[in-house]
Amino acid sequence: MGLVRAETGVDAGAVVHCGDPAREQRDLDAGAGWVDLSHRGVFTVAGPDRLSWLHAMTTQHLVTLAPHQGTTALLLDAQGHIDHALFLVDDGEVLWGHTEPGRVGDLVGFLDRMRFLSRVEVTDRSAEVAVVWTVEDPAGFPTPLVTRRADDSLGGTDLFLPRTALTALDDRPRRAGLWAYEARRIAAGVARIGLDTDARTIPNEIGVLGGAVHMDKGCYTGQETVARVWNLGRPPRRLVRLQLDGSADRLPGHGEEIALRDAPERPIGVIGSSARHHEQGPIALALVKRTVPVDAPLVVGDVAAGQEVLVDPEVGLHVRPGRS
Repeated sequence: MGLVRAETGVDAGAVVHCGDPAREQRDLDAGAGWVDLSHRGVFTVAGPDRLSWLHAMTTQHLVTLAPHQGTTALLLDAQGHIDHALFLVDDGEVLWGHTEPGRVGDLVGFLDRMRFLSRVEVTDRSAEVAVVWTVEDPAGFPTPLVTRRADDSLGGTDLFLPRTALTALDDRPRRAGLWAYEARRIAAGVARIGLDTDARTIPNEIGVLGGAVHMDKGCYTGQETVARVWNLGRPPRRLVRLQLDGSADRLPGHGEEIALRDAPERPIGVIGSSARHHEQGPIALALVKRTVPVDAPLVVGDVAAGQEVLVDPEVGLHVRPGRS
């Protein structure tokens, strides 16, 4: 079997598997393999004010970001809802970033409108630069423009490559598809903005406080909501990882409602992303109401599910986050 691509959804056109998704996952776990993420948007911010300018707008402390140190930042609206996720690395002269498929145009447009008198230049580089992710030594790949490693890069490295270099990877062994990458991400409990979140999601709900959200930096749009919920504790919802009934012959789809097993007629959350993990079986990420007991058995349609806590329902100033 050759390469199989997604036909619909946010990842339409991306290679989802190369004939054996389970083997591809095992290879990645063993430290061999790479994934084409060239459907993601790529942008750059140049100019001497780039770090201080983005620092003022985003959730991340960027003023002292060292060259080649990967990080992640969020852009929030005035109510604290997540608008964009920026996966960043600075090469000492230019700040590079990638973001979710289909979102780079809106992101670059917004950033461009916010330049005012700042000495920055924002450019959509998606037509000429692509992202490839690998667990292997980057030295074995075509020379990247820059590389990024961070807590949320799943133990691998993001390579920013000229798109013209992608053809050199056509015959490279141990290629893995997006299903293997997504299974790894879900198993790690890393939420994907726009897939595991919705228009109402605030950072406190998805376990990024202390990671993509720096808790000791100055003011930014949406900070009031983040700080208020942090000070009081108890975010409205919480991210969970679901262990799904392996006897079911289907994976729940994005947006499917979740309910308590004892009250299936009353939705308490929705599925974000799901995957078949080569060791854990079918798994998913979901947002559920904070008040759902952490040990309550759940159901997604006809599929039973057990929940694993990723965000403490009481998380706040008095209860530190379990992970960044």
